[in-house]
Parts: sequence; structure tokens; C-alpha cells
Amino acid sequence: MSVPAEHLPDGEALESIAGHAGATEPAFVYDAIQGTEGAEDDGADHAIKAEDLKPGEPKRVRLRAKPKFKFPVPLRAILFDLDGTLLDTAADIVTAANRMRAAFGFAPLPDERIRSFIGKGIPNLVGKTLQDAVGEVGPTALKVAVANFEKHYAACFADTSRPFPGVVDGLQALRERGFRLGCVTNKAAQFTEPLLAQSGLAAYFEIAISGDTLPEKKPHPQPLLHAAEFFACPITELLLVGDSANDAEAARAAGAPVFIVPYGYREGQELRGLDCDAFIDDVPSVLKLVRMAS
Repeated sequence: MSVPAEHLPDGEALESIAGHAGATEPAFVYDAIQGTEGAEDDGADHAIKAEDLKPGEPKRVRLRAKPKFKFPVPLRAILFDLDGTLLDTAADIVTAANRMRAAFGFAPLPDERIRSFIGKGIPNLVGKTLQDAVGEVGPTALKVAVANFEKHYAACFADTSRPFPGVVDGLQALRERGFRLGCVTNKAAQFTEPLLAQSGLAAYFEIAISGDTLPEKKPHPQPLLHAAEFFACPITELLLVGDSANDAEAARAAGAPVFIVPYGYREGQELRGLDCDAFIDDVPSVLKLVRMAS
């Protein structure tokens, strides 16, 4: 069965993706290519060579998903990652992180460096944000630093955070089709719930699973398995939509299908060859690849 694999950015092109703060005309263009159910990456370099481009033409990058489910995927419920998938929260996270550094007497880090730390929860982000200044942060120091970050983040977490283009329309369309929706994030619940409320997204979700809701968080499969139990559906009929390897690994470990959007934070990792079922441009694109399970 021929399966459409949507756009995936090359690692060097993060700044050029349309929709990022400050982005203008993309320097790269991402083309869909055909994938096959269960296909492995062919290992070929799908980037068009510079000498093949016309003057002024953007570089084009083509990559392949590795679908393990037949399309359209039969589903009962869909989970969405929060930071980098539903909401562009990076600017407020960067502000809080650099205020924390200032409180400890350290110079600010570049925005893009802190963006690359987003995805595995606050303790991980705080530890990495301080690593250049103090090395590996011990448990006691990390607890103090996390509390300092949370104090600053509480003061600015919703200052600039907004849904990405298409998110609201996509959630509305999916709900109208009868899909049950949830949010799964590694962000602490004290920030997840207010962010969903202030962004206007809370009403779309029956469940919000935060990084401290359960003993384990992504990339562990527990949050997805917990959601499948909540929705009373097989794990194969629960889709995760995310922006990083963290999401793909969690879904694969649980046995769930997973789609990846290209505009997220990606924890600073290259997404070439990521094991996911599809790369999609935005949330509304989910509808093209799924159907209600019978």
C-alpha cells in the first residue's frame, strides 16, 4: 500500500521553518515522497544537490516515514504533545531559564540553545541550562534550581505562548468527526492545566497527562497506556501526535501509531530517519490519514 510521508525538516533548517518566531521565507522546502507500510529507510540522500538548483531557488529536502500501520489508520482517540506541537511556548521558557541563570549570577544563553533543551521536563531542562556554568548539577542543587526556574516561569508562562497555526481548527475538526482527544506532556501539571485553559484548548481534551501525573513520563510508554485505559480503546487505536524522538519512542514502546509535525523543538535532535508513521505539516493534516475505528 502506498502511503504519503509528509514534510520533515533537516536538522540545520530549524530556523527556516515557517511559523517559527521571526521566520520569514523558508530557506528549505520539504517535499513529500511515497513511503510503504512497514518500509525501512532506503538510506538514500533525498536532498537535491546545490548544483541542481536554479539561482535563488531554496534547497529541497525529502525524507521518508516508516509506517507500521495501514492508512487510513483506524482510531478511537488521539493524544497530542503540548510544547512544540500544540503550543509555541519556547519564548516564555527561554525567558524563565535566563532569569534563573541571572539569579545565580550566570550570563544568558542563546534562545536556540535553550529551545533544544525542551521536551523531557523541567528538571532535565534546568540541568542542561546550567551545565555550561557548573557542570553536572547534583540532586540537591538541581532541586533548588528547579524551584527557582518554576518561580520565574510561573510569572511568564503565558506571556507569549500561543497555539501554532491550524491547531484550533484541527482539534475542532477531529472532535466533530467523533475522535476523543487528550494531551500528554512532560511539563508539570501546575503549568499544563493553566496553559491549556488560557490558550483556549482545554475544552477539547477529555484528559491531560502531565509529566508528574504518573510515575513515568515520555519516552516511557506508561502515559500512552494510561490514556488507552482511560479511553477504553486498544493501544493500536490511539494515535500520538508529537514533534520529537521523545514522542516517537514513547509511541513505539507502547505499540501506538505516531505522527510527527516538523515545526517543534525536537530537543536539539536530528529527525532524519525517525521511526514514525507519518510526517504531517500541521494538526489538520491528521484528518487525511485516519478514520474512525469500527
